[in-house]
Amino acid sequence: MNRVFAVLRAAAVAAVLAGCQSVPASEGPSPSFGEAFTPLDAAAQNAAMGRGVNVLGYDPVWKDPAKARFTADHFRLIRQAGFSNVRIVLQSFDFIDGNGRLDPAWLATLDRMVKAALDQGLSVVLDEHDYELCGKDIVTCRTKLKAFWSQVAPHFKEAPNRVLFEILNEPHEALTDELWNAELKDMLALIRASNPSRTIVIGPGHWNGLEDLPQLQLPADDPHIIVSVHYYHPMAFTHQGAAWVPAYTDKLGVSWGSPADVALLNTELDAVQAWSRMHNRPITLNEFGAYDKAAMADRARWDGAVARAAEARGFSWAYWQFDPDFVLWDFSKPGWVTPILEALIPPGP
Repeated sequence: MNRVFAVLRAAAVAAVLAGCQSVPASEGPSPSFGEAFTPLDAAAQNAAMGRGVNVLGYDPVWKDPAKARFTADHFRLIRQAGFSNVRIVLQSFDFIDGNGRLDPAWLATLDRMVKAALDQGLSVVLDEHDYELCGKDIVTCRTKLKAFWSQVAPHFKEAPNRVLFEILNEPHEALTDELWNAELKDMLALIRASNPSRTIVIGPGHWNGLEDLPQLQLPADDPHIIVSVHYYHPMAFTHQGAAWVPAYTDKLGVSWGSPADVALLNTELDAVQAWSRMHNRPITLNEFGAYDKAAMADRARWDGAVARAAEARGFSWAYWQFDPDFVLWDFSKPGWVTPILEALIPPGP
């Protein structure tokens, strides 16, 4: 353990220990979903997850249900379109008070959405998505993450096995591979206290990048883990015109689909498959997509190629995202963005 890592780790642990008394246990009974929890093999669970989509991350519903764009009925439309999993994107940190308590109204909204998704036969990944703060402030991240899982894990302990937990989206920057390996070990132990055999989704550092899979350290004695990776290669194509990525904000007109492009996609996902086989861990590709500024035909070509390549290697997947950008559902119609939907889930028998 190098000196910098030791200092950062000690600071994080000290901060959490100092605040442990303020982290509340889950309040009230676990919600009832009419379906008992039974352990499921991670590989079988990953196969059942199949095709999915990220939902609800930036919807007003979390602050004011009356202003919701996404409603419970959208889960029916998602299932009807051929998807079998949803990744519910949770930015919970703003809803945790100074005593470490989750807003009961926020939790009630989550309960309602989880039940609606399960009622449609969907698998549900609960993804803690406050990656931006976690990339900058390790100590606050750890305190908030501990508060979140201290409440959410026991709250859903009776939920059916189709509810999965994802510890944290895209650790990066200050949350280095070393720190992330230590963090995920601690959060996994916390979750396992109430959910000893629920499937948990964990990705590598550096934005869940496939390049960092070799640095990911998982407990060998815990078989109930699915490993997530994200795929946005090449960024010059998938993020062209994106205002939040200055290097590509003004870079427009980038196309995709040459034989060399396809070969690189297959080579990179072959490396993920090789890691999966070596470590006996199933893979979910739970983020991929091309931003709206790319030409529609190229977006659809890339989305379809990535989805088919993932399926060919036995990966489940979840497209980024339902809305508001990388858009799959257009609320202004309202309706599906047909070329993207048909690229992800080709029509036919």
